[in-house]
Amino acid sequence: MPVQPAIQAEGLSKRFGDVHALQGLNLTVAAGSVLGLLGPNGAGKTTTVRILTTLLRPDTGSARVAGLDVVRQPAAVRQVIGLAGQAAAVDENLTGRENLVMAGRLHHLHRSQTHRRAAELLQRFELTEAADRPVRTWSGGMRRRLDLAISLVGHPSVLFLDEPSSGLDPRGRHQLWQTIRQLLEAGTAVLLTTQYLEEADQLASQIVVIDHGRIIAHGTPERLKAQLGGDRLQLRLATPAAASRAAELVAHLGSGPPQVDAQTGQVTVPIPDGVAVLPGVVRQLDAAGLGLSDLAVRRPTLDDVFLTLTGQGTQPPNPSQAPATDQPRPERQPATRSPA
Repeated sequence: MPVQPAIQAEGLSKRFGDVHALQGLNLTVAAGSVLGLLGPNGAGKTTTVRILTTLLRPDTGSARVAGLDVVRQPAAVRQVIGLAGQAAAVDENLTGRENLVMAGRLHHLHRSQTHRRAAELLQRFELTEAADRPVRTWSGGMRRRLDLAISLVGHPSVLFLDEPSSGLDPRGRHQLWQTIRQLLEAGTAVLLTTQYLEEADQLASQIVVIDHGRIIAHGTPERLKAQLGGDRLQLRLATPAAASRAAELVAHLGSGPPQVDAQTGQVTVPIPDGVAVLPGVVRQLDAAGLGLSDLAVRRPTLDDVFLTLTGQGTQPPNPSQAPATDQPRPERQPATRSPA
């Protein structure tokens, strides 16, 4: 008997006025796997998550989560999912422990079970020392970790993480990755949207790239990277202003146009055989009086895939700023937590 997908969406469409947020989106996520949903701001990622978590009704199409219809059985869906949105949905007037206990009661856990689960999650996310302080006294990163902990209170079979690393430092990000890997071993399915493409590369067994509400690519991370072919020659100029001139000098080597970051002075060129051209590149730039601060050859990354498919680079959120949004699209409404 075929194994039922954890998430199955067919033909999802959603409009906000004249804006087509989703246009016939199809998704399948297997149990015990991570699907990375990538796309530029405004592509429809959060709209997809909100529909699948019953916070928004699709205009057309259907979706089932853990075998349950998200439109006809919303209450049942909320009992089997976890959701961590872009903004930490925690009560700042309660302590961290009280937030987790409240979530346990919403999941109808027994009192003793609720307190054990709260203690377990506080320890897992290294929040035990601050557990009994009001959340309003916590740092942004701590609140983010608490929000992730709350999404796991009910032992969800399907977990939705909408840019979960926003506001986390590198240690917190790797801690999150380890938690996700443990959930996968237990059979939990995860739908992950992220602006950190390294995160998708590390965790996702399948990637779906969407733009303007449509799927423009899908496959494993390795397959998507292999489609680009060749190496990437990466130059960093000692003087950022010289990057454009350097790009002109090495453009003839590339199998595609150079990509220039004028702020950092970095030039990236797709080439068939990077190692072979290195000596000539150094001589050419030296003859032109352009100093290098770094020179490297690397294989394609998901960042390259993303840039090639969408024409946009990724901008990971600054931990000191509010989480990134898809504005000006109307789909970006204040995040709310499911009552699950």
